[in-house]
Amino acid sequence: MHGKTWVAILLLASSVGWVVAQTPQSKPDAAPMMGGMSMEHTKPSGPVGPLKVSFGDKSAEWTPATLAALPHTTVTVFNEHAKANQTYSGVALIDLLARLGVPDKPHGKEFQLYLVAEGVDGYRVVYSIGEVSPDVHDGTVIVADTEDGKPIADDGPVKLVATGEKRPARWVRNLVAIRVLTAQ
Repeated sequence: MHGKTWVAILLLASSVGWVVAQTPQSKPDAAPMMGGMSMEHTKPSGPVGPLKVSFGDKSAEWTPATLAALPHTTVTVFNEHAKANQTYSGVALIDLLARLGVPDKPHGKEFQLYLVAEGVDGYRVVYSIGEVSPDVHDGTVIVADTEDGKPIADDGPVKLVATGEKRPARWVRNLVAIRVLTAQ
């Protein structure tokens, strides 16, 4: 897919709340959608490395130990898949992004920023900068390192969790990368 077309799809996906996941074409059990995309989570094939966050030419890596040293936010959300309330604690995503120069109170052209969060299994979701900024949006997006008071096990070591959503479709388990990009 051409770069500009992909950006347009990502912007559309962000504006209507779609989840975008790229799955390798050779995977026989994936349900293909447009352009080889699938809505399926798969189990990671290896160990989950540190979370890499990038914005332009800046990047940072976060491990559970380095995240644990930062101020935490706790949220309780209803997980439609588990049919239960779950309590997560972690670092507000905007706090990690701001360390790389991403505006925490966006204005004007800064609203062209969006981010792609990816799990170790290749599952990807899109958020606009406005959706992760508490200055603009009521929801809270965190990089969680604990669930119900314990380190995240099967879905971790870190997981992207968002409040204010009807189901956890844009949560990313086994989170390994967040890239902040600019729509053209």
